[in-house]
Amino acid sequence: MSVARWMIVVPVAAAAAGAAPAGAQSPGIRVADGFKATVYADDVGRVRHIAVRSSGEVYAIRRDGGIVALGDRDGDGIADERARFGEFGGTGIAIAGDLLYAASDRAVVRWRLAPGALVPAGAPETVASGFPDQRSHAAKPIALDGAGGLYVTVGAPSNNCQERDRARGMPGLSPCPELVRAAGIWRFDANRLGQTQTGDGVRYASGLRNALALAWNPNARALYAVSHGRDHLNTLWPALYSDADNAELPAEEFHVIRAGADYGWPTVYYDPRNARHVVAPEYGGDGKRGPDAPVPAPLVAFPAHWAPNGLVFYDGTMFPARYRGGAFVAFHGSWNRAPLPQAGYLVAFVPFAGARPSGPYEVFADGFAGAERIGSPGEARHRPMGLAVAPDGALLVADTVRGRIWRVTFSGPGAGAGRG
Repeated sequence: MSVARWMIVVPVAAAAAGAAPAGAQSPGIRVADGFKATVYADDVGRVRHIAVRSSGEVYAIRRDGGIVALGDRDGDGIADERARFGEFGGTGIAIAGDLLYAASDRAVVRWRLAPGALVPAGAPETVASGFPDQRSHAAKPIALDGAGGLYVTVGAPSNNCQERDRARGMPGLSPCPELVRAAGIWRFDANRLGQTQTGDGVRYASGLRNALALAWNPNARALYAVSHGRDHLNTLWPALYSDADNAELPAEEFHVIRAGADYGWPTVYYDPRNARHVVAPEYGGDGKRGPDAPVPAPLVAFPAHWAPNGLVFYDGTMFPARYRGGAFVAFHGSWNRAPLPQAGYLVAFVPFAGARPSGPYEVFADGFAGAERIGSPGEARHRPMGLAVAPDGALLVADTVRGRIWRVTFSGPGAGAGRG
């Protein structure tokens, strides 16, 4: 991959038409009491995931091509410098020391960042490649464990492993051939170049339809993910499921990811109304029967179709103590909840004590859609996607519609500064 690179210092006044003034309190975005959301950068492009360097530079990978590097040279919480490098579009991005990792749909590459430089000077090195070419769920989120492990999600290329995808009444394939190279998480050596999925990757976990929200939890020293549930129960199996059933089924599942574990897709899904896994209709289920063998229960069962797309564990000290070590989840928002209104255009917070949640999830930031009720995702003004914690402890939230990045800060009682 070549490195089409340019660098321009962008003054705030040069923001695109309709963009919010950088640093302004973001209109319509509601955050928890004591917090404030301001615009760190705007008009960045179709941002997917983001990562922050220890020196404060923010790197945003775009679906529409390239990585945008953002710098705040005067330290006022507003990006005053930006540059773009790389030619490919993608989703995953992570930083370990001076190495920047980024993932297209087919490969993971890395650049070396020089001290004080906003963008890398050389061409990227390929770390892992040879992932399957697929139309659905092709995005590759990544996570680093700090001990040489690189984790890559490979989403399932279908809704629920039917011979003909999304065909009414068609049984699922058994065994599901997609599980061989997809619907799971693969582990690679983060320090080794030229690896391939089939030759070097280890299937770390299976049975995850599309674990797009992926993060390493340094406190628990474990990998976590929030996976997208399947769709179309009502239209594919109308004798078993009503439109109202489909609006609430299945849950979006938040799991700790254990090596070798199988999380059940495509044979089962999690019913949040009855707090249990049930057998999928493609595999003989009737909406009530549970699986013959146990399946790991989710740590949290989020509402159906909210589309969890980003995950970060809070390692800062700016926020009050109850947030430290907890998880923030960015939801992209639903499209498949009729007759209910579309929902889930928000950032949720899950408090943690050690390796497990210590309480129910709560809405941390919302109002991104721009209206209380919308009929389709295309009506949403913003859709949360990427999350990262800045060196000063602020939470960064990236939007994939208009390319806005918010900086959420706290200055009330109990506020600290920096990262733990």
